[in-house]
Amino acid sequence: MMKFDGLAAFVAVAEAGSISAAARRLGLAKSVVSERLAELERSVTARLVQRTTRKLSLTPDGTVFLERARTILREMEEATAEMTERRGSLTGPLRIAAPTGFGTLHLSAALHGFLAAHPAIRIDLELDDRFVDVAADGFDAAIRHGPIHDGRLVARHLASSRRLLVASPAYLERMGTPVSLDDLEAASAILYSNRDSDWRFRDAGRDVVARPKPCLRVNNGIVMRDAAVAGLGIALLPTFFIHQQLAAGALRAIDIGLEAEGATLHLAYPANRSPSAKIVALTLWLRHAFGAPPYWEAALAPQ
Repeated sequence: MMKFDGLAAFVAVAEAGSISAAARRLGLAKSVVSERLAELERSVTARLVQRTTRKLSLTPDGTVFLERARTILREMEEATAEMTERRGSLTGPLRIAAPTGFGTLHLSAALHGFLAAHPAIRIDLELDDRFVDVAADGFDAAIRHGPIHDGRLVARHLASSRRLLVASPAYLERMGTPVSLDDLEAASAILYSNRDSDWRFRDAGRDVVARPKPCLRVNNGIVMRDAAVAGLGIALLPTFFIHQQLAAGALRAIDIGLEAEGATLHLAYPANRSPSAKIVALTLWLRHAFGAPPYWEAALAPQ
């Protein structure tokens, strides 16, 4: 019969790269971890780990079994957490993905308060500007800004943000200020590489685009913002990246008479799962922490 402590030992060995390191992670004797791993291999009737005098590696069966083992352990943790939640407290693991820039500037501080209020929750936060596959990559939820077209996800609104065309005063003095869509076509553009190169706007109820010439393409909003401040070109950025620079005069908003596509923030989780109490609590916490309107938009409101 397969035991959970054997699964835990196998996953720890696979992730740590050795039985000794796994034993230190689990707080167990090396002999105990080795025996639990051997017992698991006997129960599944397959060699999962290839041991040599110089290194330890997974067998083909072990590679396949690893993801299954991780899933089983995680579901067990979730089941335990849900039982605790039913008794009125929030506990257990919560794995979240978020864009690097937003996570650094805004999400991190909001999570500090959430963890202080719920000390039994254990958050695993991964910051990455690629669009992770929430379910397949093992996340409970992901923070996204912009529209969500994935039917496998349920999106919960957190906050709204505008996108603005911005450039430094030095760039606008040197190159002139665009006043129309056509002017943008000739601009030196700082583009986000994880999205289409088009800049999208609404004009009388229809979508219109500008296709500027890039001087820089990068997958990080903070790098884009800093490049704009340095005078390299024009960027189209959410206000949560640029509200301080606009207020300080390091960047200026460019008005071409059209509204850019927004950057609404969502918390998204797999549609085939009911949201746990932790996800619901985190959603409500972040909405309150960001505000309505969010504090980065309120900072730009006319005084």
